[in-house]
Amino acid sequence: MSAVRASGTAPPRPWIGWRLLALFYDLWPVLALWFATAVPFVLLDAALAGDVRHNIGPLSAMQWMLWATCWAVAGLYAVLSWRTGGQTLGMRPWRLRVRALDGGRASTGALWLRYAVGTASLLAGGLGFWWAWVDRERLTWHDRASGTRMLRDEKPRLRAD
Repeated sequence: MSAVRASGTAPPRPWIGWRLLALFYDLWPVLALWFATAVPFVLLDAALAGDVRHNIGPLSAMQWMLWATCWAVAGLYAVLSWRTGGQTLGMRPWRLRVRALDGGRASTGALWLRYAVGTASLLAGGLGFWWAWVDRERLTWHDRASGTRMLRDEKPRLRAD
């Protein structure tokens, strides 16, 4: 099939560069949330070990619980942001927004699925993001799996008063 769809319109752009920039921007608030999340784990683990200078052991149960909690906290940040305004802090400068395929607001379940598949995509070296370059409708793995899509808002026009 050619780059032009049967209806005569070009397929939407995949927005890969803007998606990656938004992910980089979102790294910073998520890191802050992770630091705040880690404090109780570190204090609890030190108290259980009886040593204030104790670190959480590598591959210990406490470390796995901390990683799972950090993943859930980052998901909560993303899902709540997408659910309330359609975008995270990192998506705002690039005017990106998550919507259902019909253009409406996506369900909470769809957004959690989007987050989970997006995580798998990142763990696969970003393959699910790069997939948008070959997908007919320019959707990533997490777009396809969750029935959502990334849209870019129009640039606001300046009014001449």
